[in-house]
Amino acid sequence: MPFDHNDHYHRLLLRQVPRNCGAALDVGCGTGRFARRLAHLGIEVDAIDPSEEAIAEARALSGRMTGEQSPRFQHADVTEVELPKARYGFISCLASIHHMPFDTVAALRDALAPGGVLVILGCYPEKTWLDWAWSLAAVPVNAIARLTVAVGGKLRSVSAVNRREGVKAPVRPPAVPLAEIRREAAVLLPGSNIRRLLFWRYLLVFRNHG
Repeated sequence: MPFDHNDHYHRLLLRQVPRNCGAALDVGCGTGRFARRLAHLGIEVDAIDPSEEAIAEARALSGRMTGEQSPRFQHADVTEVELPKARYGFISCLASIHHMPFDTVAALRDALAPGGVLVILGCYPEKTWLDWAWSLAAVPVNAIARLTVAVGGKLRSVSAVNRREGVKAPVRPPAVPLAEIRREAAVLLPGSNIRRLLFWRYLLVFRNHG
């Protein structure tokens, strides 16, 4: 498989899952790779995506899972779905929040159970010198990572599940600068933490202490 920036951060995101998490929601799940990783932890997972093609692929891929419960995949737009209040111990959004109004996070916040965690792996456009500095720093590392993954893929067989995962989620360039994301998050997700990540991403973590 080619080097994927979102997949690269899966382990970082999984470290944010609270102990004894019983239910999780993956927003903008695409073909379901991260949702399946959550399910592998024994978590009951709901996963939604507005792409009908991606959801069909996610269901097909998850049908190959053995010995664990498959995520429940739903073709839906999270901005048009009434989420259950205080249900989920963990909610994830991987490179999907910029496809919707940022204030959608208010509905995700309200869907968190007490002690629940919302994580957003987000994208942002380069607008400041600091944005460009991080972007330039990522370029050589990205090239090395892609080469390493390409060479590794040739040296080992690729699983049937990975070979089949050919559907790509719709891509939209981010438009909201990181500074504005920080301002909106301070209002909608008070106490949240945002930090830059190397590969043109930021990580937002919000914990519901209610």
